[in-house]
Amino acid sequence: MTWTIISIILISLLKIVVTCLPTGSVEWLIKKFETHSKLSDENTTLSIGGTRLEGKDKMKIVNDFNEAIFLKKHYIFPGTEELYLKPENSETPLVIETKSGKKDVKLLLYRYNDRVDVVKQYKKKMVAYSLLSEELQKTSA
Repeated sequence: MTWTIISIILISLLKIVVTCLPTGSVEWLIKKFETHSKLSDENTTLSIGGTRLEGKDKMKIVNDFNEAIFLKKHYIFPGTEELYLKPENSETPLVIETKSGKKDVKLLLYRYNDRVDVVKQYKKKMVAYSLLSEELQKTSA
């Protein structure tokens, strides 16, 4: 009987704590698991076809990437990584190298007329997703 009462009290306290988390904690949790994270201008290098972008071009692309709308995430089946890294109907990718926390992240942007495909590589993981950004799509034409 006492174990039942103690477990009910503990579960109730846990429920109250989880539902009343401070804003900072909630933002940290969301940032930890978000797919399309924002880039900062300081620790980001951009290159296309081996040439580095600097100045206003770099700032414009970083701002356009940050303002892009997330469309959908693509599941990468084991063994099909090459299809995402080197798609058939694509131009030269825009390569973004940045730091997210303590880990180095490499983003490959493949621009099309109707979307922008992003392949995110960090450690030994790879995530692919699509974005909608008129400004990034215009630069492919």
